[in-house]
Amino acid sequence: MSYKGIAAIGECMLELSGSGGADWRMGFAGDTLNTLWALNALAGKDRPASYVSAFGDDPFSRDQIAFFEKNGIGIAASPLIAGARPGLYAITLAGAERSFTYWRSDSAARQLASDPAALMKSLENQSLVYFSGITLAILEPAARKVLMQAIATARAGGATIAFDANYRPRLWASVEEARAAVNEALALSDIALPTFPDEEMLFGDASPQATARRLAAAGVAEIVVKNGEHAAMLCCGGKEEPIPAETVATPVDTTGAGDSFNGSYLAARLVGRKPDEAVRSAHRVAAAVVQVRGALAPYEVLRAAFAIPPAA
Repeated sequence: MSYKGIAAIGECMLELSGSGGADWRMGFAGDTLNTLWALNALAGKDRPASYVSAFGDDPFSRDQIAFFEKNGIGIAASPLIAGARPGLYAITLAGAERSFTYWRSDSAARQLASDPAALMKSLENQSLVYFSGITLAILEPAARKVLMQAIATARAGGATIAFDANYRPRLWASVEEARAAVNEALALSDIALPTFPDEEMLFGDASPQATARRLAAAGVAEIVVKNGEHAAMLCCGGKEEPIPAETVATPVDTTGAGDSFNGSYLAARLVGRKPDEAVRSAHRVAAAVVQVRGALAPYEVLRAAFAIPPAA
């Protein structure tokens, strides 16, 4: 059987974004959703996209699901939790750099592994499954174990597993717990898409090359270490290659740039681009994303950047 579906697992939140005044715009975002958004835009219409999570039964949850449907994203067998509701975060900007304030302690997504059979069903027949360290961090240890088992089963069934550690210290009880969970996830992963400052903070890596080598030693076959406006380090097939980022003179909002990089890299690989070509595609998309506000750039912006042929 040929599997073509793509799935991301995690937490979709309500996003409040503004330009510094009293007016705020509400949208929907979250690291794994941001990645799936780019994947869905770029990987082709024949690859059904699913956001695997848990949702409440309140109006905002219903609006989330309707928003997904409008943009070609399903929710697979994700449970609907009576009385639950989405988490919320607000973005504040200092120039193009952003900071976040969160309200997420009772988010419905924390129950995404509450029905193991439904979670397993959501990951069946997927060609690609993507998750992150934030996916792990919002779960209690027992639920995290259920998630890992479901991902292992999906991988055994033929899915490619992609992971970004996306370390956020405030979400973890301790550094040691985060390291253990991330290492367990890496053991299940075919593709790793970490960000160097996160890896430096969590594991003490001295350089992107050190991160790539540590992940390769852990058995990950394909690694891209992102490093903001600096070169990304590609490690694949026993070779290491730094690939420069695209320069953006006046970025507007860096929210979601790394997530969009991940989604466009994975999309490029799914449509047959080589790893180095995929990194260059991802850099172009990330550069386009930082020139618009909010985490979810319009599909046409993503597609235009993705379609630009590489320089000769």
